[in-house]
Amino acid sequence: MASAAEQLAANMNMGSFAKATELHKRLLFTLMALLVYRVGTYVPIPGINSEAFLQFFQNPDGQRGILDMFNMFSGGAVERMAVFALNVMPYISASIIVQLMGAVYPPWEKLRKEGGESGRKQLNQYTRYLTVVLALFQSTGIAIGLNATPGLIDQPGIFFIVSTVTVLTGGTMFLMWLGEQITARGIGNGISLIIMAGIVAVLPGMIARMFGMAQQGLMSPFALLLGLVAGVAVVVFIVFMERAQRRLLIQYPKRQEGNRMAGGERSFLPLKVNTSGVIPPIFASSLLMLPTTVAQVTANADLPSWLDWLPVVTAQMQHGQPIYMGIYALLIIFFTFFYTSITFNPEDTAENLRKYGGFLPGIRPGKRTAEYLDYVLTRLTTIGAIYITAVCVIPELFLPSSMLMAFGGTSILIVVSVTMDTVAQIQSQLLAHQYEGLIKKAKLRGRGGRGKGVTAPARR
Repeated sequence: MASAAEQLAANMNMGSFAKATELHKRLLFTLMALLVYRVGTYVPIPGINSEAFLQFFQNPDGQRGILDMFNMFSGGAVERMAVFALNVMPYISASIIVQLMGAVYPPWEKLRKEGGESGRKQLNQYTRYLTVVLALFQSTGIAIGLNATPGLIDQPGIFFIVSTVTVLTGGTMFLMWLGEQITARGIGNGISLIIMAGIVAVLPGMIARMFGMAQQGLMSPFALLLGLVAGVAVVVFIVFMERAQRRLLIQYPKRQEGNRMAGGERSFLPLKVNTSGVIPPIFASSLLMLPTTVAQVTANADLPSWLDWLPVVTAQMQHGQPIYMGIYALLIIFFTFFYTSITFNPEDTAENLRKYGGFLPGIRPGKRTAEYLDYVLTRLTTIGAIYITAVCVIPELFLPSSMLMAFGGTSILIVVSVTMDTVAQIQSQLLAHQYEGLIKKAKLRGRGGRGKGVTAPARR
């Protein structure tokens, strides 16, 4: 027999969606916020020569490398040098540092584990402060690099550097605030939706450019077909792996309540293969962008002799280079295990099961249950880390460079995962709306029945 939640889910349709006014408000707020973000990606910073910078950015002889991925994440704001060119990457880098410190620095670890809601707010405040510092660092490097490159700035000088640093840092802080507002008042994770919106906005242009290259003979039809088939296959594989889970059987003992026996139910504890979601590739990409952003912009500038090593490092951080792929893969694996350890604590889960009388059949409650959960989770996380690494790195080896941004595993993984999470939240909102409607109807029926019993006159 289907559960009440499954029956409600089966009854969800367009009619129930039309009645969910709160969901409509959340969706409208999310769309308007993303529209504001997209408008900001077309507003250039003051003093920049947009046409000259676009030619500089699209120069085939230039070593852009990771700036291509940065441009994709920002929705094309980098090639236009818009006010949102830094996007939310400084915020993501700050989140990584704060979470790492929360695992090794005792005061922050205490805030994370024992501080509750106030501790979480305090760590979020630290993340905001660190975001400002990182945004200032990156924007200063970009401003100095642009100011030193001839032909890109209308009036080079200290005023341009100060205004650029202010605008780029302010753009990042505004996007951080906008993402938090989407999370609180909209649907889905705001930061992830902003990144996904940038990728989705850039993908159609990249696909159209590839078809144009095929028509001009710059790309073989076989390579184009290979890219399309690989993209569809990666999407199917990602959906399969994101929905894969290990379901552990939970048994609750029977107990005597008066003259009857209660309890004895069975339930399942679902453990996803990819518990960390889309966080590892985003974190890995952000960390790779942080040290190379300034180097990429200043690669063609006049550098002092003590910075002669900078172009060499920049060249090694291109897509397809062994050093880049090796560091990228190691970072993905690390963040997969690290983020899973933060989001799921086997000891807390085992303790909660013990408090409510639940147990895993054949395993003693308490420490043994925690050890078994950790054992199962470690194996699942290993599979998940291999899966994410393969999806993000293998396309680098086989796809042409012109297809990497459009059909690269990182972009597809982010789009598919964030879309699935957002749809799941929409469905949960609809389910909650239906459940509230049923409760209201039951209360009205109860009140109506009691009222009739009191006021109805007796008949003879």
